[in-house]
Amino acid sequence: MSGEKRIRLQQVKSAIGYNQRQRATLRGLGIRRMHQVVEVEDSPSVRGMINKVSHLIRVVED
Repeated sequence: MSGEKRIRLQQVKSAIGYNQRQRATLRGLGIRRMHQVVEVEDSPSVRGMINKVSHLIRVVED
């Protein structure tokens, strides 16, 4: 598990007013609340999800 890459994400903008697919993408990434920081694996599918909601989240640097 230590060999896989991880990305830390934080929601910085509310999903209110955005369509259901973007809200579902946030849930798929594991984000439930504003300013919550989650750690997800770095894979092409997760990168695609991040790209779709990039206006709502930011990547947290350590």
